Amino acid sequence: MKLTLSEPRLLVEPISVISELVNEVQLKIDKEKIEIAAIDPANAAMLVFKLLNSAFTDYTIEKPVTIALSLDSLKAVLRRAKPSDVLKMELDKDKNRLKIQIKGESTRTFNLALIDIEEKQQKIPDLKFSAKVETPTAIFEEAISDMDVVGESVTFCIDKNRFIMEAESNLNDARAEIDNDKETTVNCNSTDAVKSKYSLEYLKKIVKGGKLSKKVTIQFGNEYPLKISYAVKDKLSLETILAPRVQTD
Repeated sequence: MKLTLSEPRLLVEPISVISELVNEVQLKIDKEKIEIAAIDPANAAMLVFKLLNSAFTDYTIEKPVTIALSLDSLKAVLRRAKPSDVLKMELDKDKNRLKIQIKGESTRTFNLALIDIEEKQQKIPDLKFSAKVETPTAIFEEAISDMDVVGESVTFCIDKNRFIMEAESNLNDARAEIDNDKETTVNCNSTDAVKSKYSLEYLKKIVKGGKLSKKVTIQFGNEYPLKISYAVKDKLSLETILAPRVQTD
């Protein structure tokens, strides 16, 4: 296995976001892509990351392989890469290590030990969403930050082609409205308002994926899981599925 990535950010930034929620991951590497599917320890969020072979300048895979790594170790190494550097990865089966080489003004080589984690196939759920919003990441991130000022959870709602976010505490409340316009597309296949509540603690971590793309896709339903997606065409996708909060909290 020999992989060369001339845009380190395509791996650096997704791994940084994923590490906010999980500590260890399995990388499934085949001829088409590198894929990570992981669930956080509280079983509240699932992340699915795909980095396509078209993102690489060299992508040589003899046969599919699955390796497990500590995300703290991987993130620490990837952070050493500058945007102008070239990232090379190679599997050393004899030493049970992943060799990462960062080439720029100098050449730096890191060897990360592979780890053993419980072999568990993470099945990606087949969800049917009744509401879908596509909007600039900056607008969405700002709204999440606004809601965080007053509450621990936020209610997402689609009502009359508007995407509404609301948060409240014992004394205060906040509301953000994003209209269907040139920058934002709001779709809903229900004639009634669609509403569901989610944890702001998780959302603050998830929206860091906005570094990857100028647009975010948000999908949800009535008291239903939330799916937040970021994508770079022909290169990568990062999706997070978040369980809803019960309305009694």
